[in-house]
Amino acid sequence: MNAEPSVCIVGSMNMDLTVTTDKVPQQGETVMGNEFFANPGGKGANQATAAARMGANVHFIGAVGDDVFGQTLLANMKNEQIRTEGIDTIAETSTGTATIILSDQDNRIIVAPGANNLVTPELVKRHRDLIAGSDIVLLQLEVPMETIVAVVEAAAEIGVPVILNPAPYQKLPESVLKGCAWLTPNELEAAAFAEDPLYETIREKLIITRGASGASFTENGRERHVAGYDMSVMDTTGAGDTFNGALAAELARGTAPDEAIRTANAAAALSVTKVGAQGGMPEKQAVEAFLQERKTSE
Repeated sequence: MNAEPSVCIVGSMNMDLTVTTDKVPQQGETVMGNEFFANPGGKGANQATAAARMGANVHFIGAVGDDVFGQTLLANMKNEQIRTEGIDTIAETSTGTATIILSDQDNRIIVAPGANNLVTPELVKRHRDLIAGSDIVLLQLEVPMETIVAVVEAAAEIGVPVILNPAPYQKLPESVLKGCAWLTPNELEAAAFAEDPLYETIREKLIITRGASGASFTENGRERHVAGYDMSVMDTTGAGDTFNGALAAELARGTAPDEAIRTANAAAALSVTKVGAQGGMPEKQAVEAFLQERKTSE
Protein backbone atom coordinates (compact mmCIF):
# COMPACT_ATOMS: atom_id res chain seq x y z
CA MET A 1 0.00 0.00 0.00
CA ASN A 2 1.41 3.38 -1.02
CA ALA A 3 1.56 6.28 1.44
CA GLU A 4 1.40 8.66 -1.52
CA PRO A 5 -0.40 6.99 -4.42
CA SER A 6 0.57 8.01 -7.95
CA VAL A 7 -2.18 8.75 -10.48
CA CYS A 8 -1.67 9.60 -14.16
CA ILE A 9 -4.56 11.43 -15.80
CA VAL A 10 -4.88 11.84 -19.55
CA GLY A 11 -7.64 14.28 -20.38
CA SER A 12 -9.11 17.69 -20.99
CA MET A 13 -8.33 21.15 -19.66
CA ASN A 14 -10.94 23.90 -20.03
CA MET A 15 -11.68 27.34 -18.75
CA ASP A 16 -15.18 27.16 -17.27
CA LEU A 17 -17.27 30.26 -18.00
CA THR A 18 -20.20 30.06 -15.58
CA VAL A 19 -23.24 32.33 -15.32
CA THR A 20 -25.96 31.95 -12.70
CA THR A 21 -29.52 32.84 -13.59
CA ASP A 22 -33.01 32.51 -12.12
CA LYS A 23 -34.36 31.55 -15.54
CA VAL A 24 -32.82 29.43 -18.30
CA PRO A 25 -33.47 31.17 -21.65
CA GLN A 26 -35.60 29.50 -24.28
CA GLN A 27 -34.53 29.52 -27.93
CA GLY A 28 -34.23 33.11 -29.13
CA GLU A 29 -34.77 34.52 -25.63
CA THR A 30 -32.47 36.84 -23.68
CA VAL A 31 -32.61 36.84 -19.88
CA MET A 32 -30.68 38.69 -17.21
CA GLY A 33 -28.13 36.64 -15.27
CA ASN A 34 -26.91 37.11 -11.73
CA GLU A 35 -23.22 36.27 -11.29
CA PHE A 36 -20.36 35.32 -13.62
CA PHE A 37 -17.32 33.18 -12.79
CA ALA A 38 -14.30 32.13 -14.86
CA ASN A 39 -12.77 29.06 -13.25
CA PRO A 40 -10.36 26.29 -14.30
CA GLY A 41 -12.18 23.16 -15.45
CA GLY A 42 -12.34 20.33 -17.95
CA LYS A 43 -13.13 16.82 -16.77
CA GLY A 44 -9.49 15.76 -16.87
CA ALA A 45 -8.22 18.77 -14.93
CA ASN A 46 -11.10 18.57 -12.49
CA GLN A 47 -10.39 14.93 -11.73
CA ALA A 48 -6.68 15.68 -11.40
CA THR A 49 -7.43 18.39 -8.85
CA ALA A 50 -9.72 16.09 -6.88
CA ALA A 51 -7.08 13.34 -6.83
CA ALA A 52 -4.33 15.76 -5.78
CA ARG A 53 -6.42 17.15 -2.94
CA MET A 54 -7.02 13.58 -1.80
CA GLY A 55 -3.28 13.16 -1.35
CA ALA A 56 -2.26 11.57 -4.65
CA ASN A 57 0.89 12.42 -6.59
CA VAL A 58 -0.72 13.41 -9.91
CA HIS A 59 0.83 13.60 -13.38
CA PHE A 60 -1.24 15.08 -16.20
CA ILE A 61 -1.05 14.50 -19.97
CA GLY A 62 -3.00 17.06 -22.00
CA ALA A 63 -2.84 20.26 -24.05
CA VAL A 64 -3.73 23.95 -23.89
CA GLY A 65 -3.60 26.77 -26.40
CA ASP A 66 -0.97 29.52 -26.40
CA ASP A 67 -3.38 32.04 -24.87
CA VAL A 68 -4.31 33.64 -21.56
CA PHE A 69 -6.68 30.81 -20.62
CA GLY A 70 -3.92 28.26 -21.23
CA GLN A 71 -1.46 30.18 -19.08
CA THR A 72 -4.03 30.43 -16.30
CA LEU A 73 -4.81 26.71 -16.41
CA LEU A 74 -1.13 25.73 -16.26
CA ALA A 75 -0.56 28.05 -13.31
CA ASN A 76 -3.57 26.55 -11.56
CA MET A 77 -2.25 23.01 -12.11
CA LYS A 78 1.08 23.94 -10.56
CA ASN A 79 -0.71 25.61 -7.65
CA GLU A 80 -2.54 22.31 -7.03
CA GLN A 81 0.82 20.47 -7.00
CA ILE A 82 -0.08 18.61 -10.22
CA ARG A 83 2.92 17.72 -12.43
CA THR A 84 2.64 19.49 -15.80
CA GLU A 85 5.54 18.15 -17.89
CA GLY A 86 3.04 16.08 -19.87
CA ILE A 87 1.05 19.14 -20.99
CA ASP A 88 1.72 20.63 -24.44
CA THR A 89 1.15 24.32 -25.22
CA ILE A 90 0.03 24.51 -28.84
CA ALA A 91 0.43 27.67 -30.92
CA GLU A 92 -2.45 29.09 -32.97
CA THR A 93 -4.95 26.95 -31.10
CA SER A 94 -7.50 28.03 -28.50
CA THR A 95 -7.62 26.53 -25.05
CA GLY A 96 -10.76 24.49 -24.40
CA THR A 97 -13.73 26.24 -22.84
CA ALA A 98 -16.98 25.17 -21.19
CA THR A 99 -19.89 27.61 -21.03
CA ILE A 100 -22.08 26.72 -18.04
CA ILE A 101 -25.58 27.97 -17.25
CA LEU A 102 -26.33 27.39 -13.58
CA SER A 103 -29.95 27.64 -12.49
CA ASP A 104 -32.19 26.05 -9.84
CA GLN A 105 -29.45 23.76 -8.48
CA ASP A 106 -28.76 22.27 -11.91
CA ASN A 107 -26.55 23.06 -14.91
CA ARG A 108 -26.39 23.06 -18.70
CA ILE A 109 -22.97 22.97 -20.37
CA ILE A 110 -21.56 23.64 -23.86
CA VAL A 111 -17.96 22.53 -24.42
CA ALA A 112 -15.64 23.91 -27.14
CA PRO A 113 -12.70 21.44 -27.08
CA GLY A 114 -9.95 23.59 -28.65
CA ALA A 115 -6.53 22.14 -27.79
CA ASN A 116 -8.13 19.09 -26.16
CA ASN A 117 -8.68 17.73 -29.67
CA LEU A 118 -4.90 17.72 -30.08
CA VAL A 119 -4.23 15.37 -27.18
CA THR A 120 -2.98 12.69 -29.55
CA PRO A 121 -1.56 9.15 -29.30
CA GLU A 122 1.81 10.68 -30.21
CA LEU A 123 1.62 12.95 -27.14
CA VAL A 124 0.85 9.93 -24.98
CA LYS A 125 3.74 7.98 -26.51
CA ARG A 126 6.16 10.80 -25.63
CA HIS A 127 5.06 10.61 -22.02
CA ARG A 128 4.72 6.85 -21.65
CA ASP A 129 7.06 7.07 -18.66
CA LEU A 130 4.40 8.98 -16.72
CA ILE A 131 2.01 6.07 -17.18
CA ALA A 132 4.71 3.56 -16.26
CA GLY A 133 5.45 5.41 -13.01
CA SER A 134 1.84 5.46 -11.85
CA ASP A 135 -0.27 3.16 -9.71
CA ILE A 136 -3.39 3.87 -11.77
CA VAL A 137 -4.45 5.78 -14.90
CA LEU A 138 -7.68 7.80 -15.06
CA LEU A 139 -9.40 8.71 -18.34
CA GLN A 140 -12.52 10.55 -19.54
CA LEU A 141 -13.97 11.09 -23.04
CA GLU A 142 -13.18 14.76 -23.73
CA VAL A 143 -10.10 13.86 -25.82
CA PRO A 144 -10.06 11.87 -29.11
CA MET A 145 -11.10 8.22 -28.92
CA GLU A 146 -7.92 7.14 -30.71
CA THR A 147 -6.00 8.57 -27.76
CA ILE A 148 -8.16 6.68 -25.28
CA VAL A 149 -7.40 3.48 -27.19
CA ALA A 150 -3.66 4.25 -27.19
CA VAL A 151 -3.59 4.92 -23.44
CA VAL A 152 -5.48 1.73 -22.59
CA GLU A 153 -3.14 -0.30 -24.81
CA ALA A 154 -0.01 1.30 -23.33
CA ALA A 155 -1.22 0.84 -19.76
CA ALA A 156 -2.02 -2.83 -20.45
CA GLU A 157 1.47 -3.42 -21.83
CA ILE A 158 3.02 -1.80 -18.76
CA GLY A 159 0.63 -3.45 -16.30
CA VAL A 160 -1.02 -0.31 -14.89
CA PRO A 161 -4.80 -0.50 -14.27
CA VAL A 162 -7.08 2.04 -15.97
CA ILE A 163 -10.25 3.73 -14.72
CA LEU A 164 -12.42 5.21 -17.48
CA ASN A 165 -15.14 7.73 -16.69
CA PRO A 166 -17.31 7.38 -19.86
CA ALA A 167 -18.41 11.00 -20.07
CA PRO A 168 -19.59 12.55 -22.25
CA TYR A 169 -20.94 9.15 -23.29
CA GLN A 170 -20.01 7.51 -26.57
CA LYS A 171 -19.80 3.90 -27.66
CA LEU A 172 -16.48 2.38 -26.64
CA PRO A 173 -14.30 0.07 -28.75
CA GLU A 174 -14.01 -3.52 -27.58
CA SER A 175 -10.32 -3.04 -26.76
CA VAL A 176 -11.19 -0.26 -24.33
CA LEU A 177 -14.01 -2.17 -22.66
CA LYS A 178 -11.76 -5.18 -22.18
CA GLY A 179 -8.66 -3.20 -21.24
CA CYS A 180 -10.08 -1.04 -18.45
CA ALA A 181 -10.09 -2.25 -14.85
CA TRP A 182 -13.01 0.01 -13.91
CA LEU A 183 -15.71 1.99 -15.74
CA THR A 184 -17.57 4.71 -13.81
CA PRO A 185 -20.81 5.60 -15.64
CA ASN A 186 -23.71 7.54 -14.18
CA GLU A 187 -27.16 5.96 -14.37
CA LEU A 188 -27.89 7.15 -17.92
CA GLU A 189 -24.49 5.99 -19.16
CA ALA A 190 -24.93 2.65 -17.38
CA ALA A 191 -28.25 2.14 -19.19
CA ALA A 192 -26.44 2.67 -22.49
CA PHE A 193 -23.78 0.14 -21.47
CA ALA A 194 -26.54 -2.39 -20.77
CA GLU A 195 -27.31 -2.40 -24.51
CA ASP A 196 -23.75 -3.34 -25.43
CA PRO A 197 -23.21 -6.95 -26.55
CA LEU A 198 -20.24 -7.14 -24.16
CA TYR A 199 -22.26 -5.98 -21.17
CA GLU A 200 -22.11 -9.26 -19.25
CA THR A 201 -18.32 -9.30 -19.58
CA ILE A 202 -17.96 -5.81 -18.10
CA ARG A 203 -20.63 -5.82 -15.36
CA GLU A 204 -18.10 -6.33 -12.59
CA LYS A 205 -16.03 -3.41 -13.92
CA LEU A 206 -18.90 -0.93 -13.48
CA ILE A 207 -19.06 1.52 -10.60
CA ILE A 208 -22.36 3.31 -11.24
CA THR A 209 -22.73 6.77 -9.70
CA ARG A 210 -26.25 7.61 -8.55
CA GLY A 211 -26.03 11.22 -7.35
CA ALA A 212 -27.07 11.77 -3.74
CA SER A 213 -28.09 8.10 -3.53
CA GLY A 214 -24.43 7.06 -3.72
CA ALA A 215 -22.97 4.44 -6.03
CA SER A 216 -23.25 0.73 -6.79
CA PHE A 217 -20.93 -1.97 -8.06
CA THR A 218 -21.06 -5.73 -8.65
CA GLU A 219 -18.82 -8.06 -6.71
CA ASN A 220 -18.81 -11.84 -7.16
CA GLY A 221 -22.06 -11.58 -9.11
CA ARG A 222 -23.86 -9.62 -6.39
CA GLU A 223 -24.75 -5.94 -6.71
CA ARG A 224 -23.62 -3.84 -3.77
CA HIS A 225 -24.77 -0.32 -2.94
CA VAL A 226 -22.67 2.26 -1.12
CA ALA A 227 -24.90 4.99 0.29
CA GLY A 228 -24.44 8.65 -0.50
CA TYR A 229 -25.07 11.72 1.67
CA ASP A 230 -27.81 14.35 1.70
CA MET A 231 -26.30 17.82 1.52
CA SER A 232 -27.45 21.40 1.06
CA VAL A 233 -26.71 21.81 -2.66
CA MET A 234 -25.04 24.96 -3.96
CA ASP A 235 -23.67 23.68 -7.30
CA THR A 236 -23.53 20.15 -8.72
CA THR A 237 -20.90 21.07 -11.34
CA GLY A 238 -17.88 18.84 -10.86
CA ALA A 239 -19.43 16.42 -8.38
CA GLY A 240 -18.88 13.48 -10.72
CA ASP A 241 -15.32 14.58 -11.37
CA THR A 242 -14.71 14.84 -7.64
CA PHE A 243 -15.98 11.29 -7.22
CA ASN A 244 -13.70 9.97 -9.97
CA GLY A 245 -10.58 11.78 -8.79
CA ALA A 246 -11.11 10.68 -5.20
CA LEU A 247 -11.87 7.12 -6.32
CA ALA A 248 -8.66 6.97 -8.37
CA ALA A 249 -6.59 8.25 -5.45
CA GLU A 250 -8.09 5.69 -3.07
CA LEU A 251 -7.81 2.72 -5.44
CA ALA A 252 -4.22 3.72 -6.21
CA ARG A 253 -3.59 3.77 -2.47
CA GLY A 254 -4.74 0.15 -2.28
CA THR A 255 -8.10 0.80 -0.62
CA ALA A 256 -10.76 -1.89 -1.12
CA PRO A 257 -13.42 -0.91 -3.71
CA ASP A 258 -16.29 -0.46 -1.24
CA GLU A 259 -14.25 1.79 1.04
CA ALA A 260 -12.81 3.68 -1.94
CA ILE A 261 -16.35 4.33 -3.17
CA ARG A 262 -17.47 5.43 0.31
CA THR A 263 -14.65 7.97 0.42
CA ALA A 264 -15.41 9.14 -3.13
CA ASN A 265 -19.09 9.56 -2.22
CA ALA A 266 -18.11 11.74 0.73
CA ALA A 267 -15.79 13.89 -1.39
CA ALA A 268 -18.52 14.37 -4.01
CA ALA A 269 -21.06 15.24 -1.32
CA LEU A 270 -18.81 17.95 0.11
CA SER A 271 -18.12 19.34 -3.37
CA VAL A 272 -21.75 20.31 -4.06
CA THR A 273 -21.84 22.67 -1.07
CA LYS A 274 -19.70 25.26 -2.92
CA VAL A 275 -19.80 26.93 -6.36
CA GLY A 276 -17.42 25.83 -9.11
CA ALA A 277 -16.17 22.50 -10.39
CA GLN A 278 -12.79 22.74 -8.67
CA GLY A 279 -13.72 25.39 -6.11
CA GLY A 280 -15.75 22.93 -4.06
CA MET A 281 -13.36 19.99 -4.17
CA PRO A 282 -12.36 19.05 -0.61
CA GLU A 283 -8.97 18.22 0.85
CA LYS A 284 -8.40 14.71 2.19
CA GLN A 285 -8.48 15.91 5.80
CA ALA A 286 -11.96 17.39 5.31
CA VAL A 287 -13.24 14.15 3.77
CA GLU A 288 -11.81 12.07 6.60
CA ALA A 289 -13.36 14.39 9.20
CA PHE A 290 -16.72 14.23 7.40
CA LEU A 291 -16.66 10.43 7.33
CA GLN A 292 -15.68 10.23 10.97
CA GLU A 293 -18.48 12.63 11.95
CA ARG A 294 -21.04 10.61 9.99
CA LYS A 295 -19.76 7.37 11.49
CA THR A 296 -20.01 8.79 15.00
CA SER A 297 -23.58 10.02 14.44
CA GLU A 298 -24.81 6.66 13.10
